[in-house]
Parts: sequence; structure tokens; C-alpha cells
Amino acid sequence: MRPTRLVTPDDVPTLAALLTMNRTFLAPWEPLRDDDHFTVAGQRRLVEEQLADHAAGRCLPHVIVDEAGDVVGRITLTSIVRGAFQSCSVGYWVGAASNGRGLATAAVADITRVAFHDLGLHRIQGDTLLHNAASQRVLERNGFERIGLAPRYLCIAGEWQDFALYQVLAD
Repeated sequence: MRPTRLVTPDDVPTLAALLTMNRTFLAPWEPLRDDDHFTVAGQRRLVEEQLADHAAGRCLPHVIVDEAGDVVGRITLTSIVRGAFQSCSVGYWVGAASNGRGLATAAVADITRVAFHDLGLHRIQGDTLLHNAASQRVLERNGFERIGLAPRYLCIAGEWQDFALYQVLAD
């Protein structure tokens, strides 16, 4: 069984429950979210938007599944740009109960294969907070190399924070 698959509308209740259970766990790594984000309605809107972007070739929204096939997180290729760039960004999370089991590493490996082999992309960028060593290890285990530092790159947990920038190339 592959560690990722395309998200479907049927995943929405599970995603809303996972996000609600992991709200505190994920908060240090996420933008501030309003309460609606954690509801079935909020997740339905997000999944519908991402599936529309997927149909337009701008996004590849997947869920991360464990050995039993249960949804334990999300991984998404965003900002897919064609033409001379052939690049995208990757973002992912795994719930606390599944953290540390290698599921994020397997998911990044799977989505990297899809990006390069199925989508024909040349480059994937991954960004992590400077203190997120676990996520940096996930990227490095998948061949991503640190390419720089972006000061005050994203507003995470209510503060503009510095990020380490990583990339992996198809070749």
C-alpha cells in the first residue's frame, strides 16, 4: 500500500477530527487558524478548493495513510508552476499519535516520486522552521538539501518566523 493517496471528499470528517485532536500539537508549526478550520464544513471547503486547484494542475492534495490504510495526516504539493520552472512546494503534517513512525518520511518519498515521475517536475521546495529538526530530517532523508535561510518568511503561531529552505531536484 502506498503511504499517500489523493484526498477525497469522503476524507473530510476524518481530517476534521484529526485536526481537532491535534490542534495543540500542530499549533507551533501552523499559521493561526480560526475555529472553522477544524470543522467538517471548514475542511470540506478546503478540500473542495484543493481538488479544484488539482484539476487545474496547480496543486496535488494527498492524505498520508498508515499501514492499516487509516488517514493520519496530509501532504500537499502546492504552487505547481510549469514552463521553464517546473517546480512546486511541499507541505505535510502527521498527527501526534502517528508521529515518529517514519510515516512523514515515507509520504515525502512517495510524493517526490509522483512529482518527478508522474508530473514531470524538475524541483520541489520544502521549508521548515529553524527549530523543526524533525521535519528537516524528513526532508534530508529524502535527498533534500538546505539551500538557504528566509528571514521572517511565514507568519506561524502568530509570529513572523525564519525558515530553512530546502530543495530536491529530479536529476
